[in-house]
Amino acid sequence: MNKLSIKKTAGAAAWLKAFCATAALALSGHALAQYPERPITMIVPFPPGGVADTVARPVADALSRELGQSVVIENKAGAGGAIGIGYAANAKPDGYTILLSLSSISILPEADKILERKPAFRLDQFKPIGRITADPTVLVVRADAPWKTVKDFVEDARKHPQDITYGSSGIYGTMHVPMEMLAQAADVKLSHIPYTGAGPAVAALLGGHVQALATGPASALQQIKAGKLRALAHWGDKPLESMPDVPSLSSLGYDAKFIQWSGIFVPAATPPEAVERLSGAVQKIAASPDFQKTMLATGSPLEFQDSAGFDAYWKTDSQSIAKAVQKMGKVD
Repeated sequence: MNKLSIKKTAGAAAWLKAFCATAALALSGHALAQYPERPITMIVPFPPGGVADTVARPVADALSRELGQSVVIENKAGAGGAIGIGYAANAKPDGYTILLSLSSISILPEADKILERKPAFRLDQFKPIGRITADPTVLVVRADAPWKTVKDFVEDARKHPQDITYGSSGIYGTMHVPMEMLAQAADVKLSHIPYTGAGPAVAALLGGHVQALATGPASALQQIKAGKLRALAHWGDKPLESMPDVPSLSSLGYDAKFIQWSGIFVPAATPPEAVERLSGAVQKIAASPDFQKTMLATGSPLEFQDSAGFDAYWKTDSQSIAKAVQKMGKVD
C-alpha cells in the first residue's frame, strides 16, 4: 500500500469515528427529548381505597399531563406491600415502570430478616424520584365505640388483654408497626388481624370486624367527617392540618412516633435521562398550586422532597424504622 492509500484509509477511519460519535450524541439527545414515548405503569403495592392509592391517583393524573403520556395505575396488593414492591424491583429498568410506595418499603426487608426468609426485594434495587406526602398515622375507632380518648382505650386494653382487635395492611406493614409501638409504650396486649391493604382494613373497622386501627389521615378523613369513625390520637410530633384537634401520642405521654410517607421510585438501573425527566416532572407538579390543593383535599397535604432530598431522608428514616422493627422482634 502506498503512502497516499494509507493517508486516505486513515482519513476515512477518522471520518467514520467522528460520524459515529456525532450519531451517538444525536441518538442520546433524541432519547432524552423523546422519553417517554409510550404509557408508563405506576405500581401501587396495595389495593384501592388506602393511603397509597389515594395519593397515587392525583399524582398519576398530574404526571400524565406533564409527561404527555398516560400514567396507568396497577394495584399489585399482598404481603403488606411486598408483592408489588418486589415486582417493581425486578421490572425492566427502562423508565416505563415506576413505583409509588409507602414507608413500608423500608420495613419489609428488615421484617424478612427477623422472620428468617428470603427478602422480596432490597432497598438498593431502587432509586428515589421524589417524596410526595409524610403523614403520621392516626389511631381511629368506630364512632359508636366506648372509647372517647386514648386513656379510655388503654385502660380497657389493660383490663382485657388481647380482647381489643385492630386491623392492618399486613404483618409488619405501616399499620401494624405503629400499633405495636403504641402497645409497647402503653404496656398493653392487643390482637392483630392483617388484611391486604388499608382499604380493606378500614372497611373491616367500619363493618365492626375489628375495633381499631392506625392509618394515614387520607384513609379515614372522609369517614371521620361523616361521623362514622373517631380519631383518638396520632403518631406525629406536631398538629395535623386536617385534624387539628386530635392530640399526638407523645403529648399524652406515650413514646410512639411513626410517619407514613409516600414516594416515587424507579429500578436503580433506570437510564439517567429517564430519571432526570421523571424527577423534573414530579418537582414541577409539586410546585403547582392546583396539585397542592388537590393533595390537601385528600387529607394528605404535600410534603415534597426532590430526588436528592428524598434520598438523604430515606437513608436516615430507613435506619430508624429498622431499629423499631428490631425492637418489635418476631410477632404474629
